[in-house]
Order: sequence, then C-alpha cells, then structure tokens
Amino acid sequence: MERAKGILYAALSSSTFGLAPLFTLLLLGLGYSSFEVLSYRWGVASLFLGALALLAGRSFRLSWPELRTVFFLSLFRAATSLSLVIAYQHIASGVASTIHFMYPLAVALAMMCFFREKGSVWVFAAIGMSIVGAVLLSLGNVDFTRGNTTLGMVSAAVSVVSYGGYIVGVRKSRAVGIDSTVLTCYVMGLGALYFIAGGLVTGGIRIETDGTAWLCILGVALPATAVSNMTLVQAIKRIGPTLTSVFGALEPLTAVVIGVAVFGERFTLRIGTGVLLILVAVTLIIAGKSIRIPTSVTHLARWMARPRLPRWAVRWARRLPLPRIRRTR
Repeated sequence: MERAKGILYAALSSSTFGLAPLFTLLLLGLGYSSFEVLSYRWGVASLFLGALALLAGRSFRLSWPELRTVFFLSLFRAATSLSLVIAYQHIASGVASTIHFMYPLAVALAMMCFFREKGSVWVFAAIGMSIVGAVLLSLGNVDFTRGNTTLGMVSAAVSVVSYGGYIVGVRKSRAVGIDSTVLTCYVMGLGALYFIAGGLVTGGIRIETDGTAWLCILGVALPATAVSNMTLVQAIKRIGPTLTSVFGALEPLTAVVIGVAVFGERFTLRIGTGVLLILVAVTLIIAGKSIRIPTSVTHLARWMARPRLPRWAVRWARRLPLPRIRRTR
C-alpha cells in the first residue's frame, strides 16, 4: 500500500512540476528577472503550505539538528530552481531540460556509491529509457544562440547535482522524520528569503498588480511548486530517491500535452517515441518487483530441485539389498 501511494505521489509531483517551465517562461517574457520569478514563486508557495499546515494542525517546532538539515536542503533546492531559470535564459529550454533530466542517473549512482543501495537491472533500464524519452521530448528547440552558452550549460549541469542532492538528502537525513508539509514549507520559505535578498541586491523586486501576471505567478507557485514539492517529499519517503527520480520523466510529458492540447503543436514521431519510452520506464518501475527473468542459475536450481524418479521407484530402490559401506574412524 505504501509503495502504491509513493508511486501516485511521484507521478503527481512530476506531472505538476512539468508546468513550471511554461509559467516561468511567461513571466520572463513579461520582463521579470530570475530573482523576481523565484521570489514570487517560492514566497506564494511557502505561504500556501504554511496555511495548509496550520489548518491541518501540524507543529512547526524543530530541533537545532533538524533546522540545520532543513537549511542545507533549502540551499540545494534553491540552487536547482535558480540554475534552471538561468539556463532557460541562455540556452533553449529543450537543451536545458535535456541536461537537467540526467538527475535520475545521478541519484541512482549516489545511492549506490554512498549508501550501498543494490542496483537493479529494472531500475537502470527504466532510468535509461526515461532519459532517452526526456531527451526526445525536450529537443524541439536546440538553438544555442540565446545568450551565454557556457553559462547556460553549466547552470543546467548544476541543477542535476543540486536536485539529486536534495532528493537523496530528504531520505538520508533527519528530514525523513519531519512532516512533509512542514518540511516543504520551511524549504520554500528559506528559499524565498534567499531570492528576495538576491533580487534586492541586483535591482529590486516589483510589486505586481496586473491580473494576468498574477495568474502566471499562481500557476508556477501552487501546482508547479507547492503541490509538486510536497508530493515529492511524500514519494521519497515511501519509495526512495531512485524510484522517485525516475518518475521525473513525466515532467516533459506534461509540457508536451500542454503544447499539443493548448498551443496546437504537432504530435510527431519523435514525440510519440519519447512518450512510449517514458511510459515503458514507468511501467518497469511499477511492475519491476513482479517481473522475473529466468537465468542459467535459476534454471539449474529448478532442475536440481526437480525429482527425477517417481516416489514408488525411490522406495523400491531403497529395499534393494545393496552393500553398505562402513565408515572407519
């Protein structure tokens, strides 16, 4: 039951997080700076999560070790958002997303190298398929002429490390014992403070009054940030960092659905192949434990365990006057 809940949380997290690039690019198109986008995004999300936790009667009291853990997790998560926004400004969103979706591999390697998690052929097959699928879905625009290409590529690579570190940290630190809504509220709140400080230093933060801009802010703050991050923590606690990261391949799938349904984009063979690979990867994760591949060892074990004579023949053979060998000491 916990595994099923974890899979549902992971799917919901990745599908809602897939809305973030859409609303982020809309706000950047309205003239917002990176710090302005992230200040509004994380600030509104933290207020929403705080109200939700209070209504649910959650306690915000944390010990000093827990506060220290939350502080470092907020740095990792904030670095992910900032580096992605910078990458979107300097290279095509498809290229940035393609690099970013290498994080499931980073998570799997970190869990194996530092925490001795056993590798599974199904997990690595799913990781490979999800990465290829995400690449196919994200390569609609591969233009590198938007700005500083080196800065954009480095920023996208930083997002891989920071997001992988955040996912692993939620499971392998004191954060695992903190309520998911409270943990996400603290992480979002601290991140909002970082971005507000950065915005004030680099040129200030506007006070938005336009209704259209607020729709974009609410879109990126509530479903794409508050809901996605809260369900992400729930998924990590239930099915672990590696399996949760594989479901991140559903993020570009959400963007494709929006593009086809809302903006009338063409559904090409490349997109169809990417969707198929992602669906197969998710299926492998869901059904991985119930699938068994007979190997040469399992064949040999089954053959040795199989009786080669009927029982009556064995009983008859035991009655034969066969010579007995005495053991000498």
